[in-house]
Amino acid sequence: MPQQRTHVADQDDPAHTEEGARAALSVSSDGVRLGVPSLDDGRHLWELARDSGLDVNSPYAYVMWCRDFAETTVVARDAQGRLRGFVTGYIRPGQSDTYFLWQVAVDGQFRGRRLARRMLDHIGDRIVSAGLTYLEATVTPDNTASRALFASFARDRGAEPVWTSLFEREHFPDSGTETHEPEELVRIGPLS
Repeated sequence: MPQQRTHVADQDDPAHTEEGARAALSVSSDGVRLGVPSLDDGRHLWELARDSGLDVNSPYAYVMWCRDFAETTVVARDAQGRLRGFVTGYIRPGQSDTYFLWQVAVDGQFRGRRLARRMLDHIGDRIVSAGLTYLEATVTPDNTASRALFASFARDRGAEPVWTSLFEREHFPDSGTETHEPEELVRIGPLS
C-alpha cells in the first residue's frame, strides 16, 4: 500500500449522493459511512487513486472494478456522500479462503482519522462473515505506514503477519525514467 497524498477531485458530483451510495453498511460517529461502491463510483476511485499517489490503473479498470468486484470493495463516504476513501480487493482464484487487498486510498482531508484502519476492519469483518480466513496484500519494503497498518490489523485479529518476497524489480517494466519498487507479500491469518 503506497503512501497517500492529497485528493482534490471534484466531489460535488451527483454520483456521491445517497442514490450513488449502495448499501451503506456502517456509520461512524464522525458521519463516515462504509459500504459497497456503485458503478458511478469508478471514476472517483480512479481520481482518488491518482491523487493519493498510488499506482494508477486505467479509468476503465476502476469502472469495471465497481461492477465486477463491488462486493469485495469498501468505499468511505463523508456525511455529504462524497467519496473519501476506498479499499479494493478480490477473492483469489483457486484460493477461495483468501482475500487479496489490492489498493487502499484515503482523501488527504481525512487522514489522521484512522480511516484506512476502519475500512480494513470493515472488509475484514465482511470476508470473515463470508467464510474467508486469510487476507493478503503486497507492500513495498519502505512503506512503514502500511506495514504498521497490517501488523496492527493482524494483532487485533489474533493472527500473525507473514512476510515473503513476491515481486522483484525485474517483474515490472522499465519505463526508462522510473523503476518499480519490489513488493513483498503479507499473508495474515487465520482471521477471527
